[in-house]
Amino acid sequence: MALHFDIKKNPTKAYTSFALLAVVAVAFPFIAANFGNSWVRIIDFALLYIMLALGLNIVVGFAGLLDLGYIAFYAVGAYTTALLASPQFAVVLESFVNQYPPIGNFLMTVFGPEIAQNGIHLSVWLIVPIAAAVAAFFGALLGAPTLKLRGDYLAIVTLGFGEIIRIFLNNLNGPVNITNGPQGINMIEPIRIFGVSLAGEAGSMATIQIGGFSIPSVNAYYFLFLALCIGIVLVTSRLQHSRLGRAWVAIREDEIAAKAMGINTRNVKLLAFSMGASFGGISGSMFAAFQGFVSPESFTLMESIIILAMVVLGGMGHIPGVILGSIILAALPEVLRHVVEPVQKLLFGHVIIDAEILRQLLYGLAMVLIMLNRPAGLWPAPKHEDRPDADIDKPERATGVVAA
Repeated sequence: MALHFDIKKNPTKAYTSFALLAVVAVAFPFIAANFGNSWVRIIDFALLYIMLALGLNIVVGFAGLLDLGYIAFYAVGAYTTALLASPQFAVVLESFVNQYPPIGNFLMTVFGPEIAQNGIHLSVWLIVPIAAAVAAFFGALLGAPTLKLRGDYLAIVTLGFGEIIRIFLNNLNGPVNITNGPQGINMIEPIRIFGVSLAGEAGSMATIQIGGFSIPSVNAYYFLFLALCIGIVLVTSRLQHSRLGRAWVAIREDEIAAKAMGINTRNVKLLAFSMGASFGGISGSMFAAFQGFVSPESFTLMESIIILAMVVLGGMGHIPGVILGSIILAALPEVLRHVVEPVQKLLFGHVIIDAEILRQLLYGLAMVLIMLNRPAGLWPAPKHEDRPDADIDKPERATGVVAA
């Protein structure tokens, strides 16, 4: 499969494969819409998972740092968007005024009466960079105290960090109501591009009118998420083949040897955590705008494990493999949801096992079978990605030696 996308070895076949892939990606939502918009919505979430998996791949796949709390950065991006694109900030100011009048009055003076009444409503072009920056800051905050930890110990600390963020979000509704606690934040504004709402205007039945054409809202979000995924793929690909990417691989293979060769392992690890977290923040920002609602229930430990499974099952450190793993694990449960009951009725005449239970069983069985048959992942990284051909030590024939 890798040969079909290898530009260096077979550029003609590679560009043809990319062109066919682009045609399929563009045509998919229009074909799937014939079977219901729910299928396009499933792929929308799959694209969000691809962004998350590509970010985690920097930490786990490139740098070899096991992170079980990655979902925390997804949550940070989502809640940052919720605070900056909904009436929730007005609730925050009101809480400050009620609980801490001096601070509240000062904030009211700074932000003005309009924000105090309606909240902050920034453009998506401002929110996404802010969400990425805030998530990157939290990534560095996680990385700083864990620089000397490895393996299981690092996994436990990152797991704890992810749970701390979720518990904070669940309880930051008093004494000052910042996150609205378990009830979450709603009325988050949809994304607008050139004044066009991707959720559709009121009364449009979630349909967007562009000139004489109309497309469903889920299709519009699909193309936006697809564009962001392509951008993240390009960035991670350039990072992988850069000096920084080689430093990450060196740390993954042998940290002591990397440090002995002059690599600043502290800074390189912090960059891995921050860059991976920033992609999680971008995905979380898109999730909040797409859903229009966020709550702590969306950012559980299980989500972190699923994202890690996407990276491992697809092929750690290999961008196409991570994308493949993300699509399969994001879409497979939903495909099984639609297939399990009809197949049982066809075979047995009635439903024997509840669809939800059987779906989870088949999902787990598929993961076990994949790891038994493909322990390196469905599409593992070729060896030359970690060590170019020019660096391979090849013994040369001796010259100028007279045979005895």
